[in-house]
Amino acid sequence: MSFKARILAGLVFAFGFAATTAYADDVPSLKGKRIGITVIGTEHYWDLKAYQGQMDEVKRLGGTAIALDGGRNDSRQISQIQTLIAQKPDVIIEQLGNGPVLQPWLKKVRDAGIPLFTVDTISPHSINDTTSDNFGIGEKLALQLASDIHGKGNILVFNGFYSVPVCAIRYDELKLVLKAFPDIKIITPELRDVIPNTVQNAYSQVTDMLSKYPNKGDIAAVWSAWDVPQVGATQAIVAAKRPEVRTYGVDGSPDVVKMVKDPASPASAVAAQQPYLIGKTAVDNAARYLAGNHDLPPYTFVPSVLVTKENAAEAEKALGQAS
Repeated sequence: MSFKARILAGLVFAFGFAATTAYADDVPSLKGKRIGITVIGTEHYWDLKAYQGQMDEVKRLGGTAIALDGGRNDSRQISQIQTLIAQKPDVIIEQLGNGPVLQPWLKKVRDAGIPLFTVDTISPHSINDTTSDNFGIGEKLALQLASDIHGKGNILVFNGFYSVPVCAIRYDELKLVLKAFPDIKIITPELRDVIPNTVQNAYSQVTDMLSKYPNKGDIAAVWSAWDVPQVGATQAIVAAKRPEVRTYGVDGSPDVVKMVKDPASPASAVAAQQPYLIGKTAVDNAARYLAGNHDLPPYTFVPSVLVTKENAAEAEKALGQAS
């Protein structure tokens, strides 16, 4: 069985209907339907691919997309949600963002009688959230880190976006796994990733910490809830000539998968998602709902894979990233 087939088979076994939903071809038409799409931003690989997946699928199914990009600004996204509510589309799909800030406005969507679907946003007001299994992602990445550093050492952790539900889940899973490894310590204060200039900021912070902890063995690894900080951290480690420090992240952007594939790179693992498929699947679920299927599961999980030094070359091909 191929690597990609193993990914799909494992998810079908684990999630049953949810996994089947992500891959079924029997999707109703959206002809004559207007689909509102609100995303917090599109500058990151994951964000852009999930957005493109939605846009392409709405077009393929014959619908009309009303798409608004918040540009990483909470207030702007809220204003755009208000605009969408006023336009009364047949459905609204919301992607990512600050959970506590968004919830009152997502409630207003439902109060207006507009079906709400979400992408990577947990909300009691969403009919269905299409996402990866972030609990599993967080656990597997943390276990890989713990295994690679042999259960002991100090680690740097980026924790700047705990208000984003998927980031919070991954961070909480890290902390839960580390309870079983008392010899692994998180260096405090934790690092804070930022947007924009994420790579440059992570590079600067990690460079400073490598100077503060200059000896081999002072720092064993760097963890981040997404993979853009991982890029900056990896670059800083290479520049400081500290190859013993490993980096870990989530999303699986092509440049990060390539770093993991490089045997000389400190990038040791990245949990690779399939954002384009996540976006497409959200639209498919909305189409089913509009066609009368009101028995959708609250979550649809799309496969992800932990990319390591051992499987990176094969994973790159399975993810469609090989050049």
